Amino acid sequence: MEATSTPGRERICLFDTLRGFTIISMVLFHAAYDATYLFGFDIPWFSDPVAQNIWRCSISWVFLLLAGWMTQLSRNNLKRAGIYGAAALTVFLTTSIANVDTPVSFGILFCMAASTLVYALASPILDRVHPALGVGIALALFALTYMLPEQRYDIEGLAWLGIPSTTFASGDYYPLMPYGFLYMAGMYAARLFARYSPEGYPAWMRRNWVPVLSSVGRASLVIYLIHQPLLICLFMLITSAA
Repeated sequence: MEATSTPGRERICLFDTLRGFTIISMVLFHAAYDATYLFGFDIPWFSDPVAQNIWRCSISWVFLLLAGWMTQLSRNNLKRAGIYGAAALTVFLTTSIANVDTPVSFGILFCMAASTLVYALASPILDRVHPALGVGIALALFALTYMLPEQRYDIEGLAWLGIPSTTFASGDYYPLMPYGFLYMAGMYAARLFARYSPEGYPAWMRRNWVPVLSSVGRASLVIYLIHQPLLICLFMLITSAA
């Protein structure tokens, strides 16, 4: 959810386009969620847990992989971590004050912030790993820890890591385990691409094939922050007029 360009070079529009498509999918997902669970609309296909989970994963996994990839294009990953962290704090405070649904603690923006910070601090070590091996290890760890946050544990204070207590609840939950590993898989995938593409990003990746989607992608963080309040206001207008 940030600028997508190589230092001193033209923008790589493919990433903006992919991010734009995914952010639109996310807005539609949240619209279906709000309609079903907050305003009582009957949407049977969305209520199916399998379909809902597949749709959710198609959004969040793409965001995490892209965010990991961006570590190799960013001039300042510490700054990126700070921006993500500020956005995550904004979401937490807003959802806590609004109290419309369960407040968001350790959501996807937190995961991006924490993962970016880990990379920024540990890159001298992480960059020594061959990228192909790094991708394999990261994906294996993601698979091995995938069900970890689905359980509840008799321990407090580790929900951020992926060990939620019996009292923990969040409207959006993406802890470091397993999702930080997916972020690192994106980082290593970018390094693998760079290793076997010494001439850089090809012209077809830099070409702006769908200007509307790329424009949306460039504003993805702003859209992420404002879309839920706008959706809730829209549904309140619809239900009050019905």
